[in-house]
Amino acid sequence: MVAREFENIVLDSEDVAEFEYKPTACRKPYRRLVVRKNLSVEKGEYVLFDDIKDFCSLSNDRDSATEDVVFFGNDRCNQENLIEQMKNGPRAFRAPVDNRYSNGAYMLMASLAWSLKAWSALWLPETGRWKERRHAEKYQLLRMEFRTFVNTLMRVPCQIVKTGRRIIDRAMSGNDSQPVFWRLTEVLNRQQITRWLAYGRSPPGHAEARCVAVHDSRRPDSTAAVLLKSGRRC
Repeated sequence: MVAREFENIVLDSEDVAEFEYKPTACRKPYRRLVVRKNLSVEKGEYVLFDDIKDFCSLSNDRDSATEDVVFFGNDRCNQENLIEQMKNGPRAFRAPVDNRYSNGAYMLMASLAWSLKAWSALWLPETGRWKERRHAEKYQLLRMEFRTFVNTLMRVPCQIVKTGRRIIDRAMSGNDSQPVFWRLTEVLNRQQITRWLAYGRSPPGHAEARCVAVHDSRRPDSTAAVLLKSGRRC
């Protein structure tokens, strides 16, 4: 490259800074990171000029170090195969109809299906006795291909049993991702109950536990646990 005198961009130094930033349409501030790269444009053995570029990013990760967040962003945040997955997974880039607006709506709905997979991984907690194992399972689900996600966590054969004012869902088969599925179901169910209580209403199937919820309204974690035990089973 030097002998043939091609233009080459060389990184001389890199500075990282962070500060609190609250977008106009957001209710809470986020962690904003700015990476300044000092570049040199060279041609052959000569330096033509210096170039400085700034890269900004937002993050809600408050625990990781600044360098770790920057390196995670450099690794494409587990989205390096996004175009391939969007094309062959939910097939968001197909054009099933003959007009632009309908095809745009189809691409948006298929993109939301991919986003639900990522959100389901981000919902999984990492606390407790098996913290390292939970972190590995969360990372695996975040990097999972869309077809694998559908076959292991969505297409789960179940037997629906209605008895004694309860609806029981019995899984008929299992796989390696089933523990993740049950923990995700518990987290989503707890969040749904918390939203019902925030509006002052009783969740469906939990009318008998509403008095307990009002009595323990200052402890939302314990309230959700009581409602889960008193409601229908999953």
